[in-house]
Amino acid sequence: MVLGTTVAFVGSGTMGEAIIKAVLAGELAPHQVIAADIRPERGEELAARYGIRVTTDNVVAVREAGVVVLAVKPQVLSNVLADLRGHVPAGALVLSIVAGARLDTLIEGLDHKAVVRSMPNTPAQIGMGMTVWTAAPAVTAAQRSQAKAILKAMGEEVYVHDEKYLDMATAVSGSGPAYFFLILEAMVDAAVRLGFARPIARQLVLQTALGSVLFARDSGKHLAELRNMVTSPGGTTAEALHEMEKGALRATISEAITAAYNKSRSLA
Repeated sequence: MVLGTTVAFVGSGTMGEAIIKAVLAGELAPHQVIAADIRPERGEELAARYGIRVTTDNVVAVREAGVVVLAVKPQVLSNVLADLRGHVPAGALVLSIVAGARLDTLIEGLDHKAVVRSMPNTPAQIGMGMTVWTAAPAVTAAQRSQAKAILKAMGEEVYVHDEKYLDMATAVSGSGPAYFFLILEAMVDAAVRLGFARPIARQLVLQTALGSVLFARDSGKHLAELRNMVTSPGGTTAEALHEMEKGALRATISEAITAAYNKSRSLA
């Protein structure tokens, strides 16, 4: 992947740890990874779990890095950029997963031109993530390969030439798992209401969701065609779908994703 390169993580929360786990499953050894976190106890936890180096000092973390992963909350990004400005090694790649943080903001804030902006999602924690990413003009072909290798270790990745697609991806795939979790939760609750024990209801719903997604992926058929395959005229599925359409489910989902997109743009 990036053998021989030190990868520094500035921020080591849930997504930061997901990437740490992914790169360690690749070609990187624990001593090639260093994570910075403001909380000493978090660093101790990661060191014990993965054997990586840890620090509470962002500047120390990036000092010898070939790749710097920015994995902090948007609310603290300005302080982190000010802290790191001028300290990122000249030949290093900066890979950001900070929601809403535009390339020009990162480049100006760090005084560093080789920056990749990406939007992963939480299934990256089990190697089933979806990441959309783009790169600044100064990012070399070799650095793009580094970025792609790291992101691919977390699941699937898609490169886009225009940064505008990152805000769209934030709304669709970045926030998307939460939408599905809400729907799954509602289905489990409905099954319990019908009389199923909650563990059985959960099993029914999760396996149905998993099977449906895999079937949709592998069949190559349009989603509407797949839906019609399950929907018999005058049957139970038709009745359920009628109620969903009456409740404006499509419109609600569309409006929710648009709201997430607008929020992502406002974070910039």
